Amino acid sequence: MRPFGAFLIVKRFSFSLQLLLGLVLGVALGFAARVWDLAWLAATLTEVGAIFVQLLKLAVPPLVFAAVVVSVANLRNVNGAARLAGKTLFWFLATALIAVIVGIGLGLIINPGQGVALSTAGAKAPEHVGSWVDFLTGIIPTNIVTAFTELNVLQIVFLGVVLGAAALAVGEKAEPFLTFSRSVLELVQKALWWVIRLAPIGTAGLIGKAVSTYGWDLLAPLAKLSLGVYIGCFIVLLAVYPALLALVGKVNPIAFFRNAWPAIELAFVSRSSVGTLPLTQKVTIERLGVDRDYASFAVPFGATTKMDGCASIYPALAAIFVAQVFGVSLGVGDYLLIAFVSVVGSAATAGLTGATVMLTLTLSTLGLPLEGVGLLLAIDPILDMIRTATNVAGQIVVPVLVARGEGRIDEAVLNAPPQPLDEGPVSAPRPSGEPALA
Repeated sequence: MRPFGAFLIVKRFSFSLQLLLGLVLGVALGFAARVWDLAWLAATLTEVGAIFVQLLKLAVPPLVFAAVVVSVANLRNVNGAARLAGKTLFWFLATALIAVIVGIGLGLIINPGQGVALSTAGAKAPEHVGSWVDFLTGIIPTNIVTAFTELNVLQIVFLGVVLGAAALAVGEKAEPFLTFSRSVLELVQKALWWVIRLAPIGTAGLIGKAVSTYGWDLLAPLAKLSLGVYIGCFIVLLAVYPALLALVGKVNPIAFFRNAWPAIELAFVSRSSVGTLPLTQKVTIERLGVDRDYASFAVPFGATTKMDGCASIYPALAAIFVAQVFGVSLGVGDYLLIAFVSVVGSAATAGLTGATVMLTLTLSTLGLPLEGVGLLLAIDPILDMIRTATNVAGQIVVPVLVARGEGRIDEAVLNAPPQPLDEGPVSAPRPSGEPALA
């Protein structure tokens, strides 16, 4: 009875508190594994984290495809859909530009690659190199099945957009397909909610592995870059987004973050924007009051293309770091090129390893050595946590800004205290007897 009683006590905690407890436990276990050289504990933490991430990955292909198809089809229910889509895209690009300016500015101030005692002799270029040709040709799949089995999110998004638009054009005859897509979306979201319920355990594994693996001896040479990425993301999270919310959206930033926090926190520990999609969509609709039809388009669209952390802040700082390590001088034109690549190439980050692809795309465009990517792979998981949290925050901020400007926000929901989040899909009521996430 005692274990069951402990379980009931944990269930009374809010979801955010459960994640925090998992994070603290992971840090403690990881520290113990590192200090006392407990290989079995480090291996256990690694396996627990890997299983959680694998469960998230399993849901990604059907989730992205069904979400994009349904979101495109839902545009027919939205008055002024073209205007809303245009405003959404504008704010995606505008916030990406602001984020990359923050990244470049920080890079010029802290000079992350100067004085770094790091050997470049053993650095290897990544196996998969991003280029503009690969990016453009890679959007269209040569095989539909391969797009799903290889988890090529960009190709899955392309297929979803095409089939969703085709369904709109066909009209009534496409209703069975759209009904099927909605059913798939609800089924996958429900299954993913069960996975999300395991996030506190997954958090302990992922954070524990990071603490046991990445000691100061590994982080020290890259400390300035790591600190720069975190500072840059915090500037965007705590200064840029609040300013936009307050000045453009007339939304209280504190209320926004209080309501959006569960999704941002899960993004931090899971390092997956797509895996966080159901929770992101829920807080956008159920806690921030964004119109359901618009949110069902904007949030999935953002989850696959809106990456201020991975595609803007990080590539800018990392490119400056690589240039300084390899002794390459960058001029004004190069910095403008970094900004252009970050804003236009954001869709290249659609996927679970998007930041690496985006970095290779940036370095190859600037003509910098791709071996620089190899220098950063060791600390990528540490940086990816704050990058993904920034990504997801931006994916929520933009729909709120657009919906507020278009009068598509429920003010009562927006200004209400945070409500527990249903565990079912956003389009379905929560069955009686099921708990909710707080």
